[in-house]
Amino acid sequence: MSFSTRRSFLASAAGFAASRLAPAALTPPIFENVPPEKSGITWVHDNAMSPDRYLPESMGPGCAFLDYDNDGWMDIYLVNSGPCDFFKPDKPIRNALYKNNRDGTFTDVTERAGVAGGTFGMGAAAGDYDNDGFPDLLVTAYGRTILYRNNGNGTFTDVTEKSGLRMTGWTTSAVWFDYDNDGRLDLFICSFVDYGRQHLPCGDNKLGLKYYCIPRLFQPTHSFLYHNNGDGTFTEASRGTDIERALGKGLGVVATDVNNDGRMDLFVANDTVQNFLFLNRGNGKWEEAGVSAEVAFSENGQTRSGMGVDSADFDGDGWQDLFVANIDREMYSLYKNKHDETFADVAFANGVAQATRTLSGWGLKFFDYDNDGLIDLILGNGHPDDMVERYSTQVKYREPMLLFHNENGRLRNVSADAGPAFTGTQLAARGLAVGDYDNDGRLDVLVGDNGGAPLLLHNNAGTANHWLGLKLVGTRANRDAVGARLTWSAGGVRRTRLKNAGGSYLSSHDPREILGLGSANKIDWLEIRWPAPSKQVDRYTDLPVDRYMEIKEK
Repeated sequence: MSFSTRRSFLASAAGFAASRLAPAALTPPIFENVPPEKSGITWVHDNAMSPDRYLPESMGPGCAFLDYDNDGWMDIYLVNSGPCDFFKPDKPIRNALYKNNRDGTFTDVTERAGVAGGTFGMGAAAGDYDNDGFPDLLVTAYGRTILYRNNGNGTFTDVTEKSGLRMTGWTTSAVWFDYDNDGRLDLFICSFVDYGRQHLPCGDNKLGLKYYCIPRLFQPTHSFLYHNNGDGTFTEASRGTDIERALGKGLGVVATDVNNDGRMDLFVANDTVQNFLFLNRGNGKWEEAGVSAEVAFSENGQTRSGMGVDSADFDGDGWQDLFVANIDREMYSLYKNKHDETFADVAFANGVAQATRTLSGWGLKFFDYDNDGLIDLILGNGHPDDMVERYSTQVKYREPMLLFHNENGRLRNVSADAGPAFTGTQLAARGLAVGDYDNDGRLDVLVGDNGGAPLLLHNNAGTANHWLGLKLVGTRANRDAVGARLTWSAGGVRRTRLKNAGGSYLSSHDPREILGLGSANKIDWLEIRWPAPSKQVDRYTDLPVDRYMEIKEK
């Protein structure tokens, strides 16, 4: 057996997590709100809300978990609004980078790191595009998109102009992934609507107040695919493809392999127009197959307001399923992969459609929150219109989150036991990222609240279950190992996982993979099938458990 153990972190649940537990007689909630006085995160989102109700005010913020200093602990990045054609802030507004102090607290290092922003920010996407071992950072915006290159010394450099990624307009979610399997991360960026001075703002409602325009009123745009040239620059690769021809209103994107052909595809959620499924046919060719795949419209053929998306094999059949969240009355969709480039919506069968009837969904994630080896689901919700309660008795502006537990391939709503964010605290949730910030092996959650403070949720679940955390490092494959396939056995139970990229809304997640082992206290074996160009298959036995380790492609 050969693998790198440059960094190995033992779980610290006995110390750190114990300090968060309720009294012994009480059972702690699955997720516990961590207040700013405990975390040190004092940043608050400024949504630039004005009486004129400009649409970008209602859309942010995104957030990210990333290990910017490569010390093995997840740091946090938060995106704010800023100057633009309709907003001139009275005081400086900036994004925030918080360094993980390894004790449950964070320190603001934004100014030193040089990642304050300065545009009307939307989302963040982290990825090591230059394969130097340090995650770089893309910030999307209404206005100027920014690419920050990580210098490897705690600072970043704005390389937007130099890289060829100079973009204006309105960009939202983005994803780093290797679409041509050349070992370098390429970039897909969602573009929202054509929003300019001539469209601003909408008219008065019955109360004589300005209101947020419905995106249906604006012209769609095409999203962008950029090829990584390997020299710090990018070339637009979407020209002449279905990506350019497909005019949408992109808000969420996930890179995944829906047909198991070894090439990463793209699922894009669009607002008020059909969703897109871009199938990667190789050699730079893309086929937009949303309609034939039955993921473009609702079951009754209607367009919906797609916002957050994700992909995972939630039913354990070896094929990637899809999820998309919509606005209230439209319900969310859970698409089961039928193994032939088509999908079936099984949201009703899993209780998801019923639970989301009056909700509006943004950030979301498939993840194994209790390390039992099965993929669960978390949903962040909040209506886009802060005046919705003036004309609706059922729909609220601030809404609870939802948590679904996977029980043998069927999801069950466990929100009632999930904690204050699911039963009491109400959010105008937007971005949502998952990451294990305290290295106890359980994925925590970060939620961006429009016009408010971010919500950090500490995970108390699955303390009796075992796990193994992996930082995968590609050598011939892209360094982030996006597209790697993991297969493992623990206690005689075999499981598989594809390392996807992106997902949620405006947000970026902990890049490590945590393998939930349930009650098994050892891994029988682990197989890693690295993505092309190498397609190397590495197999390991006798791996340690309940810790993080780094494994490099052989």
